[in-house]
Amino acid sequence: MKSEYTFIPLRDRPELMDRAATWFHEKWGVPTEAYLECMTAYLNRETEYGWYLCLDGDRIIGGLGVIENDFHDRKDLTPNVCAVYTEETYRGRGIAGRLLNITVEDMRAKGISPLYLVTDHTGFYERYGWEFLCMVQGDGEPEMTRMYIHR
Repeated sequence: MKSEYTFIPLRDRPELMDRAATWFHEKWGVPTEAYLECMTAYLNRETEYGWYLCLDGDRIIGGLGVIENDFHDRKDLTPNVCAVYTEETYRGRGIAGRLLNITVEDMRAKGISPLYLVTDHTGFYERYGWEFLCMVQGDGEPEMTRMYIHR
């Protein structure tokens, strides 16, 4: 992996909040305002559920967040890693894995463990210590989806 990539919690570069919210919105279609609300709460220290970015120079190329619930029916399985994304041209370089590991370590240091994650991927998250936990019902989704846990 290129050593010039910078991995940061959003608190290290709060001036990136608007750009990050727009970037996540473009990847997932969730309203920018929803990201801004979560990021603002994190930056104002109303929550420790954070947002993490990977930068190539000043360009956001990867990121993820931690939120209370990632749009599923198991409200007891919290907090959730969400919006995991790496730009296509940067995939296969360990960026998402490094973001996941940094997030798990940061949350654990704050006494927040385990973490949960909803995904349709199989085989990817297991490489980073995540275990399949159960199937959950996504809000407004006809099919069940996979819930993982990192203990």
